[in-house]
Order: sequence, then structure tokens, then C-alpha cells
Amino acid sequence: MPSSERRILRSVAVLATCGLIAGLVVAAASFPAVAMSGLAAKAGSQELGELPGALIEQSSPQVSRVYAADGKTQLAVMYDEFRSDVPLAQVAQNMQDAIVAAEDHKFYQHNGVDVKGIARAFVNNNQGGTQQGASTLTMQYVRMALAYSATDPQDVVNATKDTAQRKLTEMKYAIQVEKELTKQQIVERYLNMAPFGNGAYGVNAASQVYFSKKPSDLTVAEAALLAGMVKAPTAFDPTVDSGHKQAVARRDYIVDNMLELGQITAAEAAEAKKTEVARTTKRPSRGCVSVAKNNWGFFCDYFYRWWLDQPAFGATAYDRERLLKSGGYTIVTTLDVDAQAAARKRVSERQKDTDPNALMLAAVEPGTGAVRALATNRKFKIDDAENPQNELSSNPALARQGVRGTYPNTVNPIITGSADVPGYQAGSVFKMFTMVAALEEGMGLDTTIYSPQRYKSRYLDSAAPAECGGYYCPSNASAGEAGNFNMWTAFGRSVNTYFVPLQERAGAENVVDVAKRFGVQFRSAEDATMANDPDSAHEWGAFTLGVSASTPLDIAGAYATLAADGKYCSPTPIQSITTQDGTELATGKSACTQATKKDVARKALDAARCPVGDRAQLGDCGGSTAPQVRDVVGHPVFGKTGTTDSDKTAALVVGTRSLVVAGYLANPDWAAHTDRMSHGIVNPAVYETLADYMRGKPVEEFPTP
Repeated sequence: MPSSERRILRSVAVLATCGLIAGLVVAAASFPAVAMSGLAAKAGSQELGELPGALIEQSSPQVSRVYAADGKTQLAVMYDEFRSDVPLAQVAQNMQDAIVAAEDHKFYQHNGVDVKGIARAFVNNNQGGTQQGASTLTMQYVRMALAYSATDPQDVVNATKDTAQRKLTEMKYAIQVEKELTKQQIVERYLNMAPFGNGAYGVNAASQVYFSKKPSDLTVAEAALLAGMVKAPTAFDPTVDSGHKQAVARRDYIVDNMLELGQITAAEAAEAKKTEVARTTKRPSRGCVSVAKNNWGFFCDYFYRWWLDQPAFGATAYDRERLLKSGGYTIVTTLDVDAQAAARKRVSERQKDTDPNALMLAAVEPGTGAVRALATNRKFKIDDAENPQNELSSNPALARQGVRGTYPNTVNPIITGSADVPGYQAGSVFKMFTMVAALEEGMGLDTTIYSPQRYKSRYLDSAAPAECGGYYCPSNASAGEAGNFNMWTAFGRSVNTYFVPLQERAGAENVVDVAKRFGVQFRSAEDATMANDPDSAHEWGAFTLGVSASTPLDIAGAYATLAADGKYCSPTPIQSITTQDGTELATGKSACTQATKKDVARKALDAARCPVGDRAQLGDCGGSTAPQVRDVVGHPVFGKTGTTDSDKTAALVVGTRSLVVAGYLANPDWAAHTDRMSHGIVNPAVYETLADYMRGKPVEEFPTP
């Protein structure tokens, strides 16, 4: 066929195609409009006549922001895509104009589809010219929205691949969008959804990443640079050598367009093109590791793990994490910034971060379960595998294998516990559970038991050194503790041979049950087996002496139950969770139960004033294991010291009506370590943290039993 005839046929085909496109546009314009607030994911793979009649609402992912209890101090930002929508009123007019100048000069004249532009691009592209696009700003918004509402990877491909079907789908929906939204609403949604590279999604994020400013303050030069990136964020990335020159050229091209469209003056255009384009960005930090320098990392991690454990946020941990990182929540936590700073300061004064032994503090508010502070002599940080900072494990066997310990860096939940971190033996702080069980069984605080230096119990035991004749035979810390004791004097001086026979009378299974009701988690398989089988629990002779693993958070919550008149409130990191539309969720509020009778709690607390140098209201203490606490705190206090065999753990818990602080000194990496833990380290850190918190607060006496 002669070339002249081929040209004629091609022209006829082009005209026919253009006519078809125009006809489709007219037909689409006559389709009834639907309630339009989002886009259907499946549209990209359906025929034009089969597009759904109702469109699915779908918003783009939004960052969630986590704040301290003051609602102002930002602890962390959680996201997969750094995006936070803003209304168009908070976007500079320069930015609104620049995106139109970059992508769609006739945006304010067409009804969603530029028929002439499509025809021109079709003719040009089929006659060998430079490839042209014909998507309007509205069609581009449709494409992004379809991709974001996709429910599987193929839908994303269908929404974005370069096909005639995709164009027809975009045209149909673009006209619907223009019937339902104003031009300003379309620009707002477009700018909030568009990717700008370097981890910035939406104009608000882009303004922060590239210029460290609000989108309302963007200059002509800045707006033109950002508008130029949307087309190809990687190719026009000004931070890399390969993209800097192209980014500047495209910015200048857009500035010229803005001048041509009458959006700016010639002087403004010249000034904009003179502006240097920086090669640096301020990439937003995210997650809990990013806040380690502020000593909030362990609390942030506690919140994060809490969120992943809530069924209300999804069926699986994966679903819950995605919701946190895309839901745009405003989360106000229970963290008291001042209490946290004081706790970290007191810990640092007593123990170096590089010490293998961890000094761990947790602070809980009675009656609410609000966790006010979590501090330890560690940095919340993942150790660098290529250039490690962590010391070799304190466990010699692991050290010989090159295994490193958790110091000075760790992201393990050593303060709050997990399936992998069941906790530490806390010693005599567990005697409180025996006292509560005995009171519940009708015994009084004045219950007197003769307590020898060594007591042969009815519990079977074959493990030295606590074994005698096949039975469990605990001893006191010193010979001077033998004699007659009641609950005030025995708790004040921590007499082992009083509490083991008291447990026999109350029933060890009942003591274990009190611990459960007061929030002890029994995370290790061995402890859980003993605790969950009444027959096994009945024979758990050493339970009252704190042989079960627990964490500072467990014990702070348990002792807070006494200060709350027997009401146990599960520890929580949440003060409020608010959705994007301002709805406050009920999820996160502490679950409170009456764990024991009010009078039982008050009686137990009265005896618990003895170990920490306070005066009981109903009896005489007869001695204290930490007598200086009351004077330092300056408020009525209660609490208990705890020490395990060979001093492998040292613990102290101290509380007022306002706050309970529990501290452990233990080795998280090696339970069989040979160090002797000192109360001279853990005790001051605990009671000085509480003193810092209580300073300036009114003195409140405990209720009389």
C-alpha cells in the first residue's frame, strides 16, 4: 500500500478513536452521580459499563502520634507512610497554584476530563511524537485513590498500569468526582495523597521533610519544587546527584508555567529561579527506638506491645500494627514526663548503663493503673551488629560463644516482661500476698506465731540448702529474728519462718490466687504450671518467699491495689485514644476489679507501713528493713523489701496514696550469676524517685482499717 494511503487510513483511525473517546466522555457525563467520598478498588479491572454503582470510602494512611500525659509532649510517631492530612486553608496558595501549573493548566475549566488534551496526546503518540500524557488533575487523584483502596496487589496494578482500560475508568470516575466535589476539595485531596519522595506523603509531610516548615508557609520556589516531584519522586529527587539537576530544571519549568498562567509576577518568577535548592532533608523519625535519647524508649515499647495485644484493633498482631501505623490516631499516654526524668536520674546515679546488673523501676498510680514511669540503666537501642557497643554476656558460657549481653543497649522488655522475659525472683515482697490470704481467711493482724531460726514445714522438698529430712526448711536472715511475731512485726522485719507457717494456715493455693488477683502474670511455663493447678499450688511451700518470676511493673500494680482499697487496676499506658474524626475510643481504659475486700486491703497496708519506717495505726511495728524511707519521702508510706537466696535479686516497693514505685536489681542475662545485689543501690533509687514525685503534693493519710 502506498505511503500516502497509509497516512490517510491512520488519520481516519485517529479521528475515529478521538470520536469514540469524546462519545465515552459525554456518556460518562450523563451517568447518574453517586454519593462520592472514596473510590472502589475493583474498578480498574472492570469494563466501563460494569463499574460499581456505589463507591467505597477509603482514606490514605495517616501517621499516629503518641503523646505523654500532658497531651503536648510528643513521644513518638508511628507510620508506614509519613502523612498527616491538612485542610486546604492550611496550604499556601503558591502550592495550590504550582500543582495546577505542573499537572493541569485547564483544571478550573474542564469537568474532570480534557477531551481536547486526550485527542491531542493520542494523535501525537500515534504519529511518533514525544509521548504525552492526558490525565487531568482529577484523573490523577482517581488513580491514587483507586490504588489506596485496593484490597489485593492485582487491584493496585490495574489502578496504575498504562492501559486504555485504566484511562477509561479514570475518565468515568473523574466526571463523577467533579459532580460531587468542588475544585478546591479535589486539590486538597490530591495534595494530601500525593507522594513526594524521601518518605514524605502528602504536602504536609513534604513541607516538613524538605523545608522544616508548615505547608501554609511555602514560597513560590518551594511550592514549584514540590509540585515537580509528584510526577516522578525518584527521578526528581533533589537530594541525590542524579536528580538534583533535573529537579531544578523542572522547578524552573513550573515557575515559568505559573508566570504564563498569571499566578505570579515576572519579579516573583525571577526570584524563585534564583533560589538555591538544598540537597538535605529532615527525614522523620518513627517508632520507639527513635525516642531512646529522651529515655522514653522503654515506655514507648510498653505502649507498642500493649497495642499489639488488643483484639479491638484487629484479629492479628499484623492487623493491629497496620492500624496503628496508618489510622491517624492521637494517643495520649499515661507517661508523666517529670516522673520519668526523675526515675532515670535516680537510676543513673546508682548504676552505670554498662553494668551487667539492671536497676529497673516501674511507677503505677493506685486506682487507675496508669503507668507513670519506666526506667532502667539501659539505652533503648538495637545494638549495631557490625560495630557492636554491647559487652559480652556476663554468662561465661555465652561469652565464650561470642554472645553479647543486654548492656548498655537493649530493646528487651526487661521492666515489663514478655513471653521471652518472664521476670525475676523478687523475694519477700511476695509475703504481702500471704498476709492478704490470711486476712481473707479470717485471721487478724495480731495473729501470733512462734518463729524459730529455722522452720521445718509440712511441704516436701529435696533441694539443698532448704531441705531437712525431705521437707522444706526455710531459715531467717539472722538469728536475731527468732521469737514470737504477729503480722506487723513479722512483715516489718521480714521474718521468713513466720510467713511459711502463715501460708500453711491460709493455704498456699489461696496465696497464689491472691497474687493472681493482684496482677502477677506467671509468665514462665514452670510458674504457670504451678499456679494454674490447685494441687500443685497447694504444695508450693516457697511461694511466700518470692521464688516465682515477676517484674517491677507486676509488683507496682499489685501493691497499688492496697492503696486503692483492694481495687486492682491492670497497668495501662493509655490515657486516651482519639480517631481522626475526634471520636474517643473506650479501648485502653484500665480494667479494674475488686481484688479483695476494702478492709482486708486497709489492714494489709497498715502492716505494710512497718518495713519502710512508717507507723502502723492499729499496732506496733517492732522494726523495719528500710527505716529511712518515711523520712525521705515525707508522706505516709507503705512497702516492702525483698531479697532472694544469695542476694541474686534485691527489690523494694514503696507507695503513697498517689503513686507506687517498685524497683528490682537483677541480671537479665544470667539468672545464676555470682554477684550479690545491694539494697544500697536499689532502695535509694526507688524511694528518691517517689520523693521527687511527691514533692509539693499535700500530705494524705491512709484510711484507718
